[in-house]
Amino acid sequence: MKKILIFLILFFGLITNINAEVKRITSGNENAKITIIAYESLTCSHCANFHKDVYPQLKRDYIDTGLVKIEFRHFPLDIAAFNAAKISQCKEDQSLKILESLYYNQQAWVKGSTIEEVNENLKIFLLSKGFNVDYDNCINNKEIEDFVLNDRIEGTKNFKVNATPTIIINNEKFEKTLNYKNLKKTLEKLI
Repeated sequence: MKKILIFLILFFGLITNINAEVKRITSGNENAKITIIAYESLTCSHCANFHKDVYPQLKRDYIDTGLVKIEFRHFPLDIAAFNAAKISQCKEDQSLKILESLYYNQQAWVKGSTIEEVNENLKIFLLSKGFNVDYDNCINNKEIEDFVLNDRIEGTKNFKVNATPTIIINNEKFEKTLNYKNLKKTLEKLI
């Protein structure tokens, strides 16, 4: 799977035309003083832990209070994550809910010995959670595919992202251990 993803990234490396309809998944005040960019892969267990253990506190203390905006950017590490990323971008009015649900329930759909089995588990999971997504159209949507691949390319190029999750705060890579305590210390210095 990694070889296929690397091929896709290299093949689409010069993607520049992104459909204006595809929008970043964000949470928080659009004009917040602090912007956090989270580069993530939907099959990454550390990313799921970030969403379960760090993001709720971050949301409560900084995002919901208008101090911070967070942008979730895609950095798929395999084909399953690539497909899930495309699904999360497919319905703008539900993108954040889909993204959060995929992380909170990662073990429910990231299973199978082939990509076909993982894809089938992803379809079943989405139906079970009531997400009305046209799976095949989402997976085959060229604009969404380009958008997801561009996130990964830009992350590597602009921030030297090579692992997930990677957190960027006001265009500076967060180099400390990713936990709420360390994140809070950094944010408090910027407020």
